[in-house]
Amino acid sequence: MSDVQIRDDRAAGRLEAFAGDELAGHIQYFALESPQSALVPVHTIVEPAYEGQGVAGSLARELYGIAAREGVVVAPLCPYVVKWAERHPEEAPAADPELLRAAKDWLIAHPEGF
Repeated sequence: MSDVQIRDDRAAGRLEAFAGDELAGHIQYFALESPQSALVPVHTIVEPAYEGQGVAGSLARELYGIAAREGVVVAPLCPYVVKWAERHPEEAPAADPELLRAAKDWLIAHPEGF
C-alpha cells in the first residue's frame, strides 16, 4: 500500500500505519534489553477495510528497517511477522533462538498490554 504513512509510537509500543487520518493497522511490540537489545513484535492487526492491501507487510518491513537503523535485531513472536521474515530473509535476519526464548520469557512475565 503506497499511500500509507507509518509512525513509530515507541512509548506505546506500537508501529502504526495510517491511510490519511485513519488507522489502517499496527504492530504491537516491546523493546528488549537483555540478553541483547531487540524489538519484539507480538501482534499485527490490520483493520478490516485495509485487509489484503499490503498494510501488514509494510509494517513488518518498516519494523525491520527501524531495527537495522538502530543497530538492534528483531525477535519476532508475532506469527505474521515470523512468516513475513521467512519470506524476506534478505531484509529480516533470523533471531538467535536464545534471544527468542528471552523474549518469550519477558512476555510471560509482563503480559499486561498484550
